[in-house]
Amino acid sequence: MALSPYVQAMQELFRANTRSREFPAHGAKVHSVAWSCCGRRLASGSFDKTASVFLLEKDRLVKENNYRGHGDSVDQLCWHPSNPDLFVTASGDKTIRIWDVRTTKCIATVNTKGENINICWSPDGQTIVVGNKDDVVTFIDAKTHRSKAEEQFKFEVNEISWNNDNNMFFLTNGNGCINILSYPELKPIQSINAHPSNCICIKFDPMGKYFATGSADALVSLWDVDELVCVRCFSRLDWPVRTLSFSHDGKMLASASEDHFIDIAEVETGEKLWEVQCESPTFTVAWHPKRPLLAFACDDKDGKYDSSREAGTVKLSSGFPMTPNDTAAGQGTRGHNASPRLGMEECSVSIGQGKDVGPLLTCLAVPSPLSQLHVCCSQKHL
Repeated sequence: MALSPYVQAMQELFRANTRSREFPAHGAKVHSVAWSCCGRRLASGSFDKTASVFLLEKDRLVKENNYRGHGDSVDQLCWHPSNPDLFVTASGDKTIRIWDVRTTKCIATVNTKGENINICWSPDGQTIVVGNKDDVVTFIDAKTHRSKAEEQFKFEVNEISWNNDNNMFFLTNGNGCINILSYPELKPIQSINAHPSNCICIKFDPMGKYFATGSADALVSLWDVDELVCVRCFSRLDWPVRTLSFSHDGKMLASASEDHFIDIAEVETGEKLWEVQCESPTFTVAWHPKRPLLAFACDDKDGKYDSSREAGTVKLSSGFPMTPNDTAAGQGTRGHNASPRLGMEECSVSIGQGKDVGPLLTCLAVPSPLSQLHVCCSQKHL
């Protein structure tokens, strides 16, 4: 069967020459990465109890600041859906912290009942939800920083998310189900038997057409948002699917696991677009909100590589040449003078041991044709 024009174009892009750069960041492995809504900044949360924020400037990442205050590992973070200056971190110290990059300060600390492993900001920006290791999900008012509701579930809660319309709340659980609640009422709507084993992760297509789930059965399932039916499965991984991310245009889906590669698929056909080679299991991936630019994080627990290099590295690759007009200051789309040719540039952030900030390292070649963000994601139900 002939490949679709989109698949052919993207495969040609991924075969193009790459280049990489490395920058210091954390003193220990990274657990989570996320882009701000405009795509200007990339944040990372680490085992070293801090968060870091980088500015994306043309063809490189520049360390902007390091955020301290948590008493335990920062296991997950996310940005405000429409305010590019605010992000929130969830930690094992039983708190969440809201940060403002304009002041580089924590503007609120909210105490929770348990060790936090998941966090999500509602699409309307009004609510933050956090899940802990005891399967308690707490809804927090983003303005008053007070708890609005709390739900104790009798099943293993893995990942949590609102739909794009902000009127339903989704949870994946250890029984292979997707539990759907009305929002803000939090009344059960439906429980979908999505997988025969642990349903680990869930992500919504930015276009609002699909959502995807990843499971311990090594399958990725694509679901129609309106009909709540599975439209196709992706089965190229051999290990439990830990992380998912849709591209900015909703046309690509990245999925990763203990397999030493990230699968990049075309959403509409399920066809394989590319395979990103990794040196270790990958537990977090994130597409840029405006560009075909992928960040991901790998586990460094194997210890086969130099620990000073494998304490957490961030790599990014773009699907088009960056130009002076194509800064990452929020436009996110190709500048008027940008070349339309298919090309790829890759920059990486190497998170070394010890100091939080160090001098820029020299450029070096890497074999992977896509961006990589080597990080370890420590979640409850790995």
